[in-house]
Amino acid sequence: MSATASDNGAGAPPKQPPLLRDALGRVDVDSVPYVIQWFLDYDQRVAIVKHPRVEEVFQWKQEQSRKAGEEVFIFNRAEDRVAIGIIQALAENPTEPALHHWISQLLNALETASQANEATTEAYALDLRGSPSTVKEAEKIPSQRGRTEFLLNCWVETLCSAEVRVLGWLYKEFYGHPFVPSS
Repeated sequence: MSATASDNGAGAPPKQPPLLRDALGRVDVDSVPYVIQWFLDYDQRVAIVKHPRVEEVFQWKQEQSRKAGEEVFIFNRAEDRVAIGIIQALAENPTEPALHHWISQLLNALETASQANEATTEAYALDLRGSPSTVKEAEKIPSQRGRTEFLLNCWVETLCSAEVRVLGWLYKEFYGHPFVPSS
């Protein structure tokens, strides 16, 4: 899937998200939502969550959770879920080691989902680029369980990609050096 980040008619996007700092140079955490919005508007790897096929998979996932009786907050849009996930990750991982560990977990989940999707796409000759509907294309997978796993992995892959992108950038801003995965 591909999506083009919008420039909102303002020409070239600003070079850097608007992460504000106080007079002592400390990060103003109240500016984090503006950073997230910047990524949603200008970074293609994050803006993909606004693509109609991603939104379709996200809504499918929410419906599956609701049908299963899971107590989950229902979001209006995928991009809202991504934004809240990033803010929660920062709140729950307030130190450098904790945030490093969380980003590492996201990368592991991303790799697992990506590999599973690649194998499934190949095994069932899915045309994800040509099909207007990922959910409809998943119907080529003969088992309900296989379809469910594939669509969940589609969502996990997109969600983790977006969160890693933003959290990785914030990590560098917070701690003064880029995130480097542990060996």
